[in-house]
Amino acid sequence: MGKYEILRERLDEMPEIQWILSEPATDGQLALVHTPEYVRSVVSGVLSPSAQREIGFEWTPGMVIRARGSSGATIQAARTALSEGVSGNLAGGTHHAYPDKGSGFCVFNDVAVAARLMQAEWSRSRPRQTLKVAIIDLDVHQGNGTARIFQGDESVFTLSLHGVRNFPFRKEAGDLDIELADGTGEDAYLAALEQALLTLEQRFEPQLVFYLVGADPHEGDRLGRLKLSFDGLEARDRRVFDWAWQRRLPLAFAMAGGYGRDITQTVQVQVHTFGIALSYWRRWQAKR
Repeated sequence: MGKYEILRERLDEMPEIQWILSEPATDGQLALVHTPEYVRSVVSGVLSPSAQREIGFEWTPGMVIRARGSSGATIQAARTALSEGVSGNLAGGTHHAYPDKGSGFCVFNDVAVAARLMQAEWSRSRPRQTLKVAIIDLDVHQGNGTARIFQGDESVFTLSLHGVRNFPFRKEAGDLDIELADGTGEDAYLAALEQALLTLEQRFEPQLVFYLVGADPHEGDRLGRLKLSFDGLEARDRRVFDWAWQRRLPLAFAMAGGYGRDITQTVQVQVHTFGIALSYWRRWQAKR
């Protein structure tokens, strides 16, 4: 948890970053993805012991505040991306949460909630159109909850590069799943990413991109099992941002996982991401 505070302090060193205080996600917004029964059980604190174990920590009022806040921040990032070109959430990426349960330290699925809300808001002014959303998930763990939520939905494309032997051990079928062996290095990783982006553009034409960044492919991560260096992860981020920019696609990103043996390494990966996002944002401003 300490990485979020350190990241906030490090990003204060980037004066171009514009901070926006988001509103917590409401019950109604969460219910665009999650069952009303599950939302009520989280908010009222009646999650069963087994449900709390699957999430990974015990229920507290603070857990509810944080889960709402994380989803609200990704909602705000998506709205800002649609108007400014790019925006990010300092946390978020809670992609293991299903409609009716949490899992893997994820209570609510922030990106899924934001995607559904952006589609709803888009349709209000364009009644016969549906906003097409691509979710590029480069956390080392598959976004199983996200994949399940959008299975069979032609308006959302889920792409995931993840460790084949890593959590979750029972994967869900997304639109494009690329499984990587333990020890995969940056050359093989970047080649797989390039092919995945090519496949995405051949099969889908998004109007909004969500990018789950994930610091956990880093070679110093306790849970990642992959072998990407700082340079490799920076190249990964540049490729995703460049891909979106070449197509003039607004991009909202969330930090997702990162469990470095040295917490400063995880934060450094995330700082690099924000630096790249700033250069992307400058391009959008120059385009205006």
